[in-house]
Amino acid sequence: MSATFEGEPLVHHAIRTACAAPVDRVLVAARPDLDLSQWQAPEGAPPVTILRVESAALSTTIKAGVAALGDVDALFVFLGDMPRVPSEEAAHLARILADNFAAFPRHGGKPGHPVLLSARALAHVPTLTGDAGAGQILRGRTDVVFHETQDFAVRLDIDRPEDLARLKHEAED
Repeated sequence: MSATFEGEPLVHHAIRTACAAPVDRVLVAARPDLDLSQWQAPEGAPPVTILRVESAALSTTIKAGVAALGDVDALFVFLGDMPRVPSEEAAHLARILADNFAAFPRHGGKPGHPVLLSARALAHVPTLTGDAGAGQILRGRTDVVFHETQDFAVRLDIDRPEDLARLKHEAED
């Protein structure tokens, strides 16, 4: 059972935001027991494919997604438990990536999501381990660019029931 927000699973919010990104297709890497049968793509959305991944480790999920997509110019990584990422954030990142290794938003000097990985960065994805995600290949690089934003939603990650309760309370205000 997936956590819900505003009447639908958290992941639906993330998929909708990914569909609004400047992309040709969306690949949702999800654990086998996640029910996505109620997902309906917005009109005009790019094709959405569901890839079932046995592991809950973020590195495994990213590696499986990259392998399934094959040769691509770049890849956005959206997290399914971040329902409030602004839909326009991906377009900002696409504009600033240029020849850089990666691009991502920052709020208050701290990294957020989505992350946009260049083709060069994708070549490093097989080295990822554990549940730390792409941060392992991004830290300390000088060829990563940032979009500074005042919107905390780029960092609003729902990991615990109390995070979801706080989000629901804020949405009611």
